[in-house]
Amino acid sequence: MVSARQRRAYEILEKSDGEGDWASRFCDRFLAGFIVLNLVAISLESVDSLAELYHPYFFAFELLSVGVFGLEYALRLWAAPASGAAPTPLRARLRYALSFHGLVDLIAILPSLVAFFATGADLRWLRVLRMLRLFKISHYNSALEDLFSALREERSSFAAALYLFLIAFFIASTLMHLAERTLQPEHFGSIPAAMWWSIITLTTVGYGDVSPLSILGKIIGGGTALMGVCTVALLTGIMANAFANQVQGRRTIFEAEVAHALEDGTITEDEQRLLDELRTRFDFSEEYARAIIDLAREKLEGEDANSPPSAGA
Repeated sequence: MVSARQRRAYEILEKSDGEGDWASRFCDRFLAGFIVLNLVAISLESVDSLAELYHPYFFAFELLSVGVFGLEYALRLWAAPASGAAPTPLRARLRYALSFHGLVDLIAILPSLVAFFATGADLRWLRVLRMLRLFKISHYNSALEDLFSALREERSSFAAALYLFLIAFFIASTLMHLAERTLQPEHFGSIPAAMWWSIITLTTVGYGDVSPLSILGKIIGGGTALMGVCTVALLTGIMANAFANQVQGRRTIFEAEVAHALEDGTITEDEQRLLDELRTRFDFSEEYARAIIDLAREKLEGEDANSPPSAGA
């Protein structure tokens, strides 16, 4: 049985819909801002002179961060049954703990706990792990979810484009090895050694640290650059198209729900609640959602005005 306190904690900790619940809005903004401050502090602490000079302040802020993120993790674990995602409280908590967000929340505090209790060892590498707190922002932004969803929807096209890229990559590495192995054995003495040049050229980065010397090598280099423009543009276009389709799909779903809600001419409280949930999940702004609803209402009124009168009229 889910208590009212668990349900309220879950509502506050989950992403706010942007209106009504001031506590949830405050929690979102506070935690997002606190995560950004952590990233700034971790970055500055990597500067040895600053770390030595302000060590007590960095240490105190890290203690505060572990306390805040630890409390957040405990509350999310406690309130997990209120999500309704599992039939029992234990399974709901396990579902959260093993989810992407749950693992990120746990990793946000584990490195510091290990550093606090493991004395005498060089644990400076744990600072890098603390940068994973960046992923906690995914609680309030759906960018990562959108990326994985777009890749999943376009996986066949993306795999085909990636296959073409790999063909160009291996061909360019092999040809450059054959053309330059005697002139630059340190860079092109083997196919794996030539792969560094190939990947940099295909992605059109071009650091300039390695370049062909022979005429044949330069011809291969030019062809590799052209292949890179085509294959990388293909991968980029597929991803851009996947994101565009995803946005359009969300709009289509939202418009369908609005049309269903307006079938009787009015939007009830339950229907409005459903639309607000969709708007929050799809990351639509209030103005954008209101514009879609207004357009649907105008379209419905126009259809009613243009419809022929009934026989009994």
